Amino acid sequence: MLICSRHFSHWLFFLLVWWLCKPLNAALDIEIFGGGATQIPIAIAPFAAESRLPQSITSIVAADLQRSGLFRMVDSAGLAPHNPVDVVYADWANRGAGALVIGETNVLPDGQIEIRFYLMDVAKRIQLTSLITTVSTAQLRAVAHRIADIVFEALTGNKGVFSSRIAYVMKQGENYALQVADADGFNAQSMIEYPEPIISPAWSPDGSKIAYVSFANKKPVVYVQTVATGERRIVANFKGSNSAPAWSPDGEKLAVVLTTQGNSQIFLINADGGGLQRLTRSAGIDTEPSFSPDGRSIIFTSDRGGSPQIYRMAITETASGVAERLTFEGNYNVSPDYSRDGKSFTFIHRHNNQFNVAVQDIATRQMQILTKSQFDESPSFAPNDMMILYATEIGGRGILSAVSRDGQTRQQLTIQIGDIREPVWGPLPGLQ
Repeated sequence: MLICSRHFSHWLFFLLVWWLCKPLNAALDIEIFGGGATQIPIAIAPFAAESRLPQSITSIVAADLQRSGLFRMVDSAGLAPHNPVDVVYADWANRGAGALVIGETNVLPDGQIEIRFYLMDVAKRIQLTSLITTVSTAQLRAVAHRIADIVFEALTGNKGVFSSRIAYVMKQGENYALQVADADGFNAQSMIEYPEPIISPAWSPDGSKIAYVSFANKKPVVYVQTVATGERRIVANFKGSNSAPAWSPDGEKLAVVLTTQGNSQIFLINADGGGLQRLTRSAGIDTEPSFSPDGRSIIFTSDRGGSPQIYRMAITETASGVAERLTFEGNYNVSPDYSRDGKSFTFIHRHNNQFNVAVQDIATRQMQILTKSQFDESPSFAPNDMMILYATEIGGRGILSAVSRDGQTRQQLTIQIGDIREPVWGPLPGLQ
């Protein structure tokens, strides 16, 4: 069950309810439920000579845009212009397309692939944007995600997140793996694998590192690992439990949860493991911190009032402030994650014995439940705040899922083998 949601409950209980056994590599199926109230009709014509490539660029672009819930695909069958001069706008207008993606590919003598892409506005009969680039075969998915990002931003005015990455923990058999994958769940690679639990992955603001908790030494210890090289170091290994790392926006510090001075409380520590500073002081359990985008406050889970709720507390270099309770609906609200714009947070809310993803506006305190499943956990905002990544339990197994910020579109990135928990969305690649 996911009701303990990351680490709010005792470690022994967490281990007892940890996952069923299954293998680490798997096929990925994507199911999309619902769609936005207003969708942009877009046609994507197959790129010239694309059939000679090991992967279809246009199918990846289409899948990215469709998953957002903001686009409706218009059939391009029978029409395949590859250059702006070849576009007959009336044909696409008659099909109901508002925008058109066209392009071509060319395999160069050295094996590199030249890709030309154009985004056309059908109504205005103009070219909106384009991209000409040369990549290796291994970079085809990456360039397809980049094209989807360009299209998304040009047509919505918001940054696309298809080129970003996610991290999550997968259990298979007796092993636990911390995996990093593309935002659509493909290209998964294991950073580490252990026969002991791994929990609480957290991306650094620049996307170069991941903090996490490992039980490899038979106790929870916080590590920081460099994604590119695999180099890792211990950041928090104090007496008792070390858990729930969260990066400060500048990447210089981590908030961690320690029991070194008694019950679980939140501390601030330098990214190199020095400069320990206690932030919270309560008789309850304080855990699951998340920094505000400006780094001036944290939100966290605490049972100091008798039930697990979300609190906010201002912090400075030398002191912490008084904790303010933010959630009042229901008696179980846990696992908060600040939005990138600092205006809201997502969390897990219990209602009618279901544990669902919810969002709450900080200014108005208005809450909205976004999912209807039985057991959800670990919600994490996309870098543009438009989607929320989470894990949901289906048939006793953790499934990677996402929901739009308005709850209109849900998707399941179903890995056929393995049990996924604690997903977290990384930053935009431009920040790296």
